[in-house]
Amino acid sequence: MTKPAATVQPIELDCADDGIAREMTRWLSHLRSERRLSPKTLEAYARDVRQCLGFLGEHWGAQVTLSRLAALEASDVRAFMAMRRGHDIGGRSLMRALAGLRSFARFLEREGNGKIGALSAIRAPKVGKSLPKPIHMAAAKRFANAGERAGETRDPWIWARDAAVMALLYGSGLRISEALGLKRRDVPLPGAGDVLVVTGKGNKTRMVPVLQNVLALVQDYVAICPHPLPPNGPIFVGARGGPLKARVIQLTMERLRGALGLPDSATPHALRHSFATHLLSRGGDLRAIQELLGHASLSTTQIYTGIDSERLLEVYKAAHPRA
Repeated sequence: MTKPAATVQPIELDCADDGIAREMTRWLSHLRSERRLSPKTLEAYARDVRQCLGFLGEHWGAQVTLSRLAALEASDVRAFMAMRRGHDIGGRSLMRALAGLRSFARFLEREGNGKIGALSAIRAPKVGKSLPKPIHMAAAKRFANAGERAGETRDPWIWARDAAVMALLYGSGLRISEALGLKRRDVPLPGAGDVLVVTGKGNKTRMVPVLQNVLALVQDYVAICPHPLPPNGPIFVGARGGPLKARVIQLTMERLRGALGLPDSATPHALRHSFATHLLSRGGDLRAIQELLGHASLSTTQIYTGIDSERLLEVYKAAHPRA
């Protein structure tokens, strides 16, 4: 039986009339149920549209209505983008804001509330390509036992839990949300299997190989966890037995950075970057790495070739006598 999609709470807006608020609620419900967008994406889109409506209300000196929004001009959109950039908002955030506004505009047009052509006349902001920052191979391997050297005083089961999560991030290239979303039934016992079925972005599932020593770390945690771990429940739980939050693992990484002498870029997501980069440097096939990471497009995975090329150039400059 398919689980019904959660409903979106009615939107309340001070800067716009009830018609805008009603259509915005319906738009978010559509994105959740039909497009299967993640809660974080929905939250970001709703925040961006709220900010734009608030700006337009002040910019026009009047409450925003559906008819006013249909008469939106390109200069109004540029003024909003300039205001956001003036608040030190980066290109990626601006691009996401424009994508959210365009999505809302398309929804309004389909519902017969007029066409907002001004949004299509605005060019998306340029976003500089920044390479992911992987962790050096030796340091990534040491995360599983760095807690002992760092003088961790937390309960042994908590450290075992965090070590298991970090081992999954590096050993299988999972996103932190994917690791924390694993049910106990999803993780095989050591020797009983070597594949995880992971639910990624857009509720898409994929099969990911898992190392036996990583499974052993997970089972070490399970064996001493003081809370019940039913098959259908999350395998990783917090101190009180509820689902483990990503922020807990982020804080653990922050503590371990000092022990390992690593930069601020050494985050849980950097372990996923390290997984891809180290596979590529050892001759891994780019399309296979794409499947392992769950990337929808190969172009997303190709960014790791830039890291590998950069590394080769560093080796060349350090080793060649004429460099």
